[in-house]
Amino acid sequence: MKTIVQLSVFLVTSLIFSQNLVLNPSFEECSNCERSMGQFDNNVTNWSTPSGGSTDYFNYKGKKSYNHYNGYQKPRTGTALAGIYVFTEKNYREYIQGELKKTLEKGKKYTITFYVSLAEKSTKATTDLDILFTEEALKKCYHSNHCEKQIKPKKATDKKFTKVEISKGRYYKEKLGWTEITFMYEASGFENYFSIGNFNSNRKTNLIKMQRALDYEFSYYYIDDVSVTPLEKEVTAIKEQEESVEVTPLKVAKIYTFKNVLFEFDKATLVPTSVKELDELYVYLQEKPTLTIEVYGHTDAIGTLERNKELSLERAKAVSDYLIAKGLKDSRIEWFGFGSSKPIVSNDTEAQRKKNRRVEFKLNSQ
Repeated sequence: MKTIVQLSVFLVTSLIFSQNLVLNPSFEECSNCERSMGQFDNNVTNWSTPSGGSTDYFNYKGKKSYNHYNGYQKPRTGTALAGIYVFTEKNYREYIQGELKKTLEKGKKYTITFYVSLAEKSTKATTDLDILFTEEALKKCYHSNHCEKQIKPKKATDKKFTKVEISKGRYYKEKLGWTEITFMYEASGFENYFSIGNFNSNRKTNLIKMQRALDYEFSYYYIDDVSVTPLEKEVTAIKEQEESVEVTPLKVAKIYTFKNVLFEFDKATLVPTSVKELDELYVYLQEKPTLTIEVYGHTDAIGTLERNKELSLERAKAVSDYLIAKGLKDSRIEWFGFGSSKPIVSNDTEAQRKKNRRVEFKLNSQ
């Protein structure tokens, strides 16, 4: 019975992914894919810039390097990604505005997800990346003084809107990999468009220092893989699954190694058999609300140091993302990637390398 439930969750998740209501969700379709810096508007199909800010567009199809003026980052999937300034010293802002395939249904619940990565040269990280749902596309430059500053929804549209302030429990400071931002949203029935960015002034923006500024302070984020998907079927499957799990007592400050959390080869994609063990951990954490968790990714020594570090972080993040998607507060979890730097045995044989390819976790008391 448990195996059937796990498989049904995998199939339902795949079905929901195919029901993404965002048009051109990873920015692959474009009118002139070679245009990049400041060329997101009127270039990326079904997307626009809702203010006068010059949002960047990067499409690396056919290119070997992922470097540009703010550092290095390859797309999470596909060949394209967006780049926006979320904070600058002069209150300058950039946004991306997406279009939905159809109006969201009133009272219906949706899972909203997008991925961000802090640019390598950013001097600040923030918690303030939110979504504004609107009935119509926003008016650009509704006042010349606000053309390139934070959007004020009441002035940018005469129709209905809802600004969703996403949990401020963590700073989005990951530069190497991607951070998933996901939450549940109950629609009001007018949502045709949405905009992503920082809608706060500098004075109200939460910031943390990442490095010393050489010229000026700024926070620049890449964005990829945006999705708005119906929630009901996923919730039903998860509830069925939770009824079948058993909770094992765990000790605080002890490092545990997952036994059956596995991934596709050279990827951070969890295989369906990983679900049972992760669900057991999720149930335990829900019953122990004072505990936090750290997730550690490790690889063997095959491959480059850079790739191993990246892969280990992505896998630790995949585990964390799964737990967060289940309902764990993101403020209770952190993830780290150590690559091949912490082997538990030598890497001489395949059997030994298999032991080194692992994901661990540790529980801590708040």
